[in-house]
Amino acid sequence: QVQLVESGGGLVQAGGSLRLSCVASGRSISGYNMGWFRQAPEKTRERVATINWSGGSTWYADSVKGRFTISRDNAKNTVYLQMNSLKPEDTGVYYCAAANGVGWSFVYWGQGTQVTVSS
Repeated sequence: QVQLVESGGGLVQAGGSLRLSCVASGRSISGYNMGWFRQAPEKTRERVATINWSGGSTWYADSVKGRFTISRDNAKNTVYLQMNSLKPEDTGVYYCAAANGVGWSFVYWGQGTQVTVSS
């Protein structure tokens, strides 16, 4: 079982930056693919970025490409999401998730952290 706790959300002006962290406990996530998702009010949850178990492969949604960077530190059992040039449409609850092993079926989820970008 993997427990995930996100932090780093908050209120920021458009153009600003935030760094989200996701700390895992229960077992090492070094062998897990990981991802960040977000859900805006009255919208479905969307995948924002993913990173494979080694950190050697990443994927980004078109809406965040070039502005967000996902990374991981397996020694710290932590995954990060650096968010730059934030826009009001980036507002939402951001969730960290762990896939089932090296697949891409996300089965473990954190409780989420709120990101609000003001215009």
